[in-house]
Amino acid sequence: MRSLDPDLQAHLDAGATTLATCWRITRSDGAALGFTDHDRALTFDGTTFSPESGATGSALASSADLAVDNSDIEGALDDAALSAVDLAAGRYDGAAVEVFRVNWTAPDQRVLMKKGVIGEISRAGDAFRAELRGLSSALDQPVGRVFQRLCDVNLGSAKCGVDLSDPAFMATGAVTSLRDDQSFIASGFAGFNDSWFAHGVLTWVTGANAGAAAHIKSQTASGAVALWLPAGAAVAIGDQFTATAGCDKRFATCRDKFSNAVNFRGFHLMPGNDFAVSYPLRGERNDGGKR
Repeated sequence: MRSLDPDLQAHLDAGATTLATCWRITRSDGAALGFTDHDRALTFDGTTFSPESGATGSALASSADLAVDNSDIEGALDDAALSAVDLAAGRYDGAAVEVFRVNWTAPDQRVLMKKGVIGEISRAGDAFRAELRGLSSALDQPVGRVFQRLCDVNLGSAKCGVDLSDPAFMATGAVTSLRDDQSFIASGFAGFNDSWFAHGVLTWVTGANAGAAAHIKSQTASGAVALWLPAGAAVAIGDQFTATAGCDKRFATCRDKFSNAVNFRGFHLMPGNDFAVSYPLRGERNDGGKR
């Protein structure tokens, strides 16, 4: 049971309250940002909680068992606070989150409602939605290997063994024309088959997104490239990049595309659902009798 500050308890008991919700996000690089659903900035614990993001949160739900408790934070992207470039660069992946309920007339009167980590982040235009996962979500993560058909390691890792710096698996190019915020035409893909870089990684070398990486959805030999998500900042003609080949984690791809079947880390011969639910069928025997 939470123990409340006596002054906050007295404020709650008064009936008419002046409460706001504040979120503090601490990234893995140590940077801490504060957001609030109040209409003016609030400051406590050395953090200023800004209202400009327009952040709002879904209702918090908690349980006494080990069930995973999730909620969401929604808001607007702001280059001065939570920027699209930082989201695209993964700087908020796994960031620690603290959720406070605060008396905005006296910020010292507050209670820590929940701690968690940032899970899946999605964006649409200038808006974002971040999933807030409870601390018990760590118990839901697979540990060790998974018995599945697909490979369970990343292409190019030590266990995979594929050298992505091999010219057969890497291209360098530049944007030559724009289509929309997720696709463009680029040089550098001549000589590679269509979809050779699908599921691969494109890393920006120059431009507003320099240093950021994006996952490739599709690619053609003529240079038409589509990304799974928009780049953090606007892509411009002339922006240079490197791209590494992609893998769909299937045994046939590992064998035929990368000649790396010996290091395949999946179980492609495991029985599927059809085998699991199959049953003996009555039919004719070789001698013409029934079975």
